[in-house]
Amino acid sequence: MTDTRKTIIGINGITKRFGSDVIAVDNVSIDIKEGEFFALLGPSGCGKTTLLRMIAGFEMPSEGQLLVDGQDMEGVSPNKRPVNMVFQSYAVFPHMSVADNVAYGLKMEGVASKEIAGRVEEALGLVQLPGYGARMPDQLSGGQRQRVALARALVKRPKVLLLDEPLSALDAKLREAMQLELRNLQASVGITFVMVTHDQDEALSMADRVAVMESGCVRQLAAPRDLYEYPTSRFVADFIGKMNLFQAQVKSCSGGEVSVSVEGIGDLRLPHEGEASGEIGIAVRPEKTTVSADKPTDTECVALEGTVLQVAYHGDENHVHVKTDGGLTLSVTLPNHERTLVAPAKPGDRRWISWRQKDTLVLAD
Repeated sequence: MTDTRKTIIGINGITKRFGSDVIAVDNVSIDIKEGEFFALLGPSGCGKTTLLRMIAGFEMPSEGQLLVDGQDMEGVSPNKRPVNMVFQSYAVFPHMSVADNVAYGLKMEGVASKEIAGRVEEALGLVQLPGYGARMPDQLSGGQRQRVALARALVKRPKVLLLDEPLSALDAKLREAMQLELRNLQASVGITFVMVTHDQDEALSMADRVAVMESGCVRQLAAPRDLYEYPTSRFVADFIGKMNLFQAQVKSCSGGEVSVSVEGIGDLRLPHEGEASGEIGIAVRPEKTTVSADKPTDTECVALEGTVLQVAYHGDENHVHVKTDGGLTLSVTLPNHERTLVAPAKPGDRRWISWRQKDTLVLAD
């Protein structure tokens, strides 16, 4: 379905160089829609934070054009842009009360005191901190300080809110709770959120669309489910979630199928639209595979026999690692859907690992 919302951020062929030999962002083009929750995802050094800083105005592009709400941002200073940024460190002023922290930007703009008071209370209500205005930052938890930083950004009513690793300083349980809160907040205020993160779970659970970056380039831009189920490259497949990856040699490619030969597996015919030749990658998610004591009878399955190396208990699931007779090491993820469920195998056991051929991904890039 075509997204008919207007483009609020237009990134057109943006490149950022530092010196003569460092290209931090390399010819990136993205249209971010009004009211969208958008994530820039990738490992450290991939260019995602540099791209966010260019939207904010803290860095200037070496090439290309950046538009916010249809206006060219060339020469526009950060304080004149219709965006606001929440930093990884939150940057809450320790000597100011919560209310003064939230009001700071409005005071700098010369907004009347009476209006400031009402907007501060409104912003604190949005982030579930009503009545916290008189407290000092050292009286707050990490999650509450993060909410103060969000309120300070929202109080200025920006068209776009930029979030630089907003949850990285929180512990795992609080981070998960804040993911839900932040998503609900974005839906309630209706403004565009652009978030930088290296955490794949964070991006997949919160964003409407995700741009996966590597070495300054966007490797894939898609909705979370499409990124996970239909990655277009080995990098994206390996970066998003867990994956069993294999090298394959293309034998033929036509009619929506590719025939490949895989060392340790044999010949496979797999669904694939487009071209493929030479050496490519094929992959299967661990949760798409299963373990059995007997050889599967389904002829549509890939079935490999091997020896269990390790079974790792993770509470909600078991991770089974198997070395096949063909020399491959595979991971299988099995849910613990019953309290009384016993481990499916133990190290040294002989087991069959299988998956449906149609669940095999073809990674031509």
